[in-house]
Order: sequence, then C-alpha cells, then structure tokens
Amino acid sequence: MKAKTYVLFVTTVAALGGLLFGFDTAIIAGAIRFLKEEFALSAFGEGLAVSIVLVGCMIGAAAAGTLSDRLGRRRFMLVSAVFFFVSAVGCALPQNLTQFLAFRLIGGLAIGAASIVCPLYISEIAPPRIRGALVSLNQLAIVTGILVAYFVNWTLVGAGPANWRWMFATGAAPAVLFILFVLRIPESPRWLLKQGRDEEARTVLTRVNDPATADDEIRSIRDALSQESGSIRELFRPGLRKVLFIGVFLAVFQQITGINAVIYYAPRFFETAGLGRSSAIFQSALIGLVNLLFTLVAIALVDRWGRKPMLLTGCAGMGVSFVLLGAAFKFRLFSGPLVLVLTLIYIAFFAMTQGPILWVIISEIFPNRVRGRAMAIATAALWIADFAVSLSFPVIVDKLHESFAFWLYAAMCAIDFVFIAFMLPETKGKSLEEIERHWLKKPA
Repeated sequence: MKAKTYVLFVTTVAALGGLLFGFDTAIIAGAIRFLKEEFALSAFGEGLAVSIVLVGCMIGAAAAGTLSDRLGRRRFMLVSAVFFFVSAVGCALPQNLTQFLAFRLIGGLAIGAASIVCPLYISEIAPPRIRGALVSLNQLAIVTGILVAYFVNWTLVGAGPANWRWMFATGAAPAVLFILFVLRIPESPRWLLKQGRDEEARTVLTRVNDPATADDEIRSIRDALSQESGSIRELFRPGLRKVLFIGVFLAVFQQITGINAVIYYAPRFFETAGLGRSSAIFQSALIGLVNLLFTLVAIALVDRWGRKPMLLTGCAGMGVSFVLLGAAFKFRLFSGPLVLVLTLIYIAFFAMTQGPILWVIISEIFPNRVRGRAMAIATAALWIADFAVSLSFPVIVDKLHESFAFWLYAAMCAIDFVFIAFMLPETKGKSLEEIERHWLKKPA
C-alpha cells in the first residue's frame, strides 16, 4: 500500500469515531419531540434529555487525555467504540427516563473520548504538509454523522410510537464497523517513541513518509521529548500558559457561538416558524447536508489559506447570520424561506471554519508528552460550554425569546473574532515540534 493511500486509510478509520460522534450528538434532534411526549417532559426535562450526553462527554474527555497518554491512542479508540455500541442498544430499549439518561451518559463517555483521541491520533500520524486537511477529515466524518442522523430521523418520523427507539438503534451498526477497523491500524508513532518503542515508531513513520523523512521526524520528536517533563504542570511554564489559555478559549467559543443550539433544536424553531413536524425534521436534514458540503470546502482550503484567516471569516459570517435570524424571529418574518436560508448561511460559515479548524488547532498546538492531557482540558471545557448552551436554549426561548438567544450568540461571535485577531498565531505547514518551539520562544 502506497504511503498516501496508507495514511488516508488510517485517517479514515480514526475518523469513524468522528462519524459516531456526529451521529450520537445529532440523533436526539429528531427523537426529542417523541421522547418528550412519551415521558411527559417539562422544558427543563427536555433540556436534560438533550444535554445529559454532554455530562458524559465532559467525563469522557477529562479521562481520555490521561488514559490515552498511558494506554495509547489506538487502544482508547477501541474503548470508545465499545461504549458507542452499548449506548446505541441501551438507548433503544429504556422503559423509563432514568434508564434512557443512563445509556445516553454512556454515549457521552464515548463521544468525549472520541472527540480527543481521534483528531489526536490523526495529527500525530499525518505528514505536516497535509495535517490540516487530514484532521479536518475527522470533522467531515462528524458532519457526515450528523447528516446521517438527520436523514434517519426524517425516514423514521412516521414509523409509529417506537420510532425514536429505532432512531437510536441505528447507531449500533457503525459502532461495530469502528471496532473491527480500529483493530487493523497501528499505534501513533509519537506515542510509541514516548514509550521507547523506537523500531515500531520507525515502521509506522516509514509507511506514511519516505525513509529519510521518517528519520528526520524521529530525530525532531526525540529532541522535543527530551525537553519535556511529561507533567501537566509543564503547561503552566512560561510560553505554554498562553497556549493552554488559547486552546481553552477557542474550544469554549466554538460552542457558545451557538452551533449546538442549531444542531440539537433546529426542528423546534422550524416548527415555531410554521413548518409541520415532518417538514421541520426534513429542513434539519438540509442543515446536515450544507454542513457536510462546506466542511469539504474547509478541507480544500485549510492548508492553503491558513487557520487564522478562515476562523476570522467564520466568526464574521456566523455573527451576521445570527443578527438577521434574531430579527426574523423578533418580527415573525415566517412567510417565506428566510429562517431556513439564514440558518443554512450560519451553518455554512461554521462548517468551513470553526467546525473543523478548532479540532486542527487543539490537536497541533500542545507539547508531545502532554498533548493528550492538554487536549482533554480544552475539550472538557468545550463540552461544559456545549452543556450550558444545550441546557439553557429551551429555557431562554421559553422565558425570553428566540431572538434574544440568537443575538446573544452573535455577541459571542464578535468577542471570538477580536480574540482570534489578536491572540492566535498561524500554524499551517509547521511540524508539531516547530509549533512547540514557537511557544517556548515567546514567553507569556
């Protein structure tokens, strides 16, 4: 198998975790209305049923950093795959809300683990010149999972009172595929070198590069590892304090700029805009399709335009979209396709910027020895922010108005724009070790 084909194969396998991530987070969008009716949920109960998965995400993300540093990236992907399967089956069979919440929590553990270990694995095995595109493949898999979930919801909406059970059950099949394929890929070469398994690392790097490049990369990785303690305290050294702050800030603002209010609750506000339930779920599927198409744009551009210009473009476009969407709900401009069009514009800007590029950045900016744990801190912060958004959105809408929520998210986009403009350096085309040296040259 040629080097390019091989690296694409292992990247695609790792990205299956992203597909399950997307599917498991978005399947609730179609199921929640039926779940709400079956268990007679209040607005708070609805928010809890949607957001309980995020509690698991926080725990899974927090644990994944340390465990993937100790056990290896590949082995931990296998753990997350098993959890995805257990959650899919369990969420299809509950007899009460408590049982449903327990299995959604397990699904959250899987999502939290996959959200770290899959892009981390890809970044550690990918050649620098195409690392941005390959890590973005993980985001493509996430949005593909979201799109599949939306179409599953739309297909099953008329399947009777057990329709929501079948929606969740369909996630078992890709989980089995993930388990089988993870068994066929190698361990991360950087993790192997960290464990002193040099020959295994050389074998992997030679398969994804030519031998000379592999030798150069091994020397560079060893040099970086020799300057690291491996302790999480290392992230609070001069220079690296700044990178930890940047990673956490970007992760939080990816969420509080509103993406999962749209992903989780799109059918709800489309119904508010006058669409029937089946039509609202179908419109949500269009969101998934646009998400997928514009993620392809990100993959094509991220290693050419760079991370920073794309993020700035995304913040501006997302903010303007939410300002206009808030106005549409404030003045009830529901007679035409305006709400749908503005929502799709927002999704397009997110999909080609914030969605994939956040994962690229947090998978490449941290030191080798503590990359897993540092990503865990940033990703746990992301899931906490996601939990806050998804739990609060129905309450904000019920107590205030949709327009208030959308304008609040627009304000967050503005803050994110300013931060990126002044605080984020460009990292395209640099090796992971070059990025690490950049931070150490510039103490915070």
